[in-house]
Amino acid sequence: MASTNHLTPMAFGKLTRYARFYLLTWFLAIVALALPAHAAPRKPLVDTEVLERLPLRAGDASARELAARRRQMMAAPGDPASAAQLAQAYFDLALARGDPRYVGYAEAVVARFSEPLPASLHFIRGLLRQYRHDFAGALDDFAAALALDPQLAVAHAWRAAIYLVQADYAAAQQECVALQRLGRSTLFGGCSALVQAYGGRLETAYRSLQQALGTTGDADHRLWLLTRMGEVAAWRGQPALAEKHYRDALGLGRDDGYLLAAWGDFLLDTGRPADVLKELAGWEVSDGLLLRLAEAEAALKLPGAGRLAQFLEERFAAARQRGDTTHRAEEARYRLRLRGDAQEALRLAAENYAVQREPRDARILLEAAIAAQDAAAAQAVRDWLRSSGFEDARLRRLGQESALVPRR
Repeated sequence: MASTNHLTPMAFGKLTRYARFYLLTWFLAIVALALPAHAAPRKPLVDTEVLERLPLRAGDASARELAARRRQMMAAPGDPASAAQLAQAYFDLALARGDPRYVGYAEAVVARFSEPLPASLHFIRGLLRQYRHDFAGALDDFAAALALDPQLAVAHAWRAAIYLVQADYAAAQQECVALQRLGRSTLFGGCSALVQAYGGRLETAYRSLQQALGTTGDADHRLWLLTRMGEVAAWRGQPALAEKHYRDALGLGRDDGYLLAAWGDFLLDTGRPADVLKELAGWEVSDGLLLRLAEAEAALKLPGAGRLAQFLEERFAAARQRGDTTHRAEEARYRLRLRGDAQEALRLAAENYAVQREPRDARILLEAAIAAQDAAAAQAVRDWLRSSGFEDARLRRLGQESALVPRR
């Protein structure tokens, strides 16, 4: 299941250049991978079995470099540095393309090594664990990486991202301060801005993001900051400004699943489903973006809407077969908006909110509770809105509406 992972682009840090291209590749896996939705999971019988060949762009320099990294790792299979570089490249592709198979490839690389791991592999394993929503395991790995390499700023950034998802803003701020101590001003600014945004200070958060943007010319940093500025502007009720920031981010020419998901949601929320179809065309491989395409087609009452919804149905079924629970927020949204099953949507949204508590997680739980006429189910979100002071008018309106439906 290719979810739009909440612990998103850059994790306040810089993705490798492999995430900038429409690169698809293959890896000789030694463990069971997250296979395409139409296939049942299967473990290869031998290490050299090719499970699938994914197309590469002819003449793509990054494809050649990635192939060179594979050869380098296989030439020195015990070298953790080359393994970490290859696994990072695969992880970046998973974020950029929304295809979870790359996470499986990265996991296969890391699985070659046993404890004790060096800092680089602890860090990569932390990335992979958080992708699977094993947040406790990820925090442990990032802590182990920092114990071995106290200068590894990006580990603090990812720890902050996890704490933000868990709505533990005090812990997130401590990680931001650690970034400041390490002299990472851009990372500190982006990190602090999200703590401010989620904690009821949207105007301050926007200024912090602006200041952080002014400290960097790096395209990947700028993409992440502009995306978050778009979100904050939208939460503040400034759609024109939000659109400008999203378009500036898109203009950087980087593949980024989180940006496209946020942009698609903005277009849906502003009543522009036809633009969603244009902007997200060709991204059906990402289930999160396929969901937004299906919503757009349904809004336009196009004949293809049923076909896209069926694709999603099959992918969710395959994820359940694999025991993959990372997609509950997306499936809750699918059940509510495309299937009209409020009770199942509420169950999924509540299970998701027990793990992830970002604004979009709160929104689908509120919407499902309202549709299912179950005020009590959304109490946790209303408590968060009250304690955090989160200022988005749409969420606050939904919170008030959810309190008025019958209690069960």
